[in-house]
Amino acid sequence: MTEHLDGAVMPTGFDVPVEPLRRAAHYTGEPGCIAAARTFAALFLDQLRTEWCAGIDDRTDGELLLLVSELVTNADRHSNGPYILELEGTDNAVTVCVYDSSAALPRRFPRDPERVGRHGLEIVHALAAEVIAERVPVGKRVRALVNLAH
Repeated sequence: MTEHLDGAVMPTGFDVPVEPLRRAAHYTGEPGCIAAARTFAALFLDQLRTEWCAGIDDRTDGELLLLVSELVTNADRHSNGPYILELEGTDNAVTVCVYDSSAALPRRFPRDPERVGRHGLEIVHALAAEVIAERVPVGKRVRALVNLAH
C-alpha cells in the first residue's frame, strides 16, 4: 500500500505483487459443455470486474464470450476427449487458454466470405491481440490474449 502525504508518495512496506485472477474448468464434451463454458467465462468476467475493477464494457464482454465459444467449440469438435478452459485476468488483459487431447494444431484458413464454416480461428485472431497454438504433452493448447481498454 502507498500513503500519500502532501502529494508525496512513500512506500509503506506493504506493496506486494497481486496475482492475476485465475479460474479453470474441465469439460467432458457432452452436450451442453459449450454453453457451460460460456457461463463459466461470464461469471469469471463479473468477478474480474468486481475484484480487479476491470473495465469490461458490454462490447468487450461479448467479444470475450465469443472468443471462449470459438475456442471451446474447436476443442469440442476436433479432439477425442475432454478439454480444459483456463482463464486468467487483471485490469489490463484477459488470457483464454483451451487444452485438448488432439495434437493437431488448428488451421487458419484465408479470408473467404463465401466459405461456409471454418471461420473460428479467423474470428479468434480478429478479437485477440495475440494467439498461440502449441503442442503440449497432453495434446495442444490454444492461448488467446485480449487487452482491455482503460
